[in-house]
Amino acid sequence: MKAKDLRQFSNEELQSKYEEFRDQLFKLRIQKTIGQLDNPLKIKLVKKDMARILTVLREKEE
Repeated sequence: MKAKDLRQFSNEELQSKYEEFRDQLFKLRIQKTIGQLDNPLKIKLVKKDMARILTVLREKEE
């Protein structure tokens, strides 16, 4: 997800998306531990999306 697209959402929507990504990251980490994760790159992508959301939230605070 691009930061440009994220800026269109409200703070509440961004918070809910962040929570969804957090849950997804937790599940991916469990799958990695068990050995069922097909694409390890997905963890990196989810982390970057979470960082983008936090960046947009910080921008909106100012």
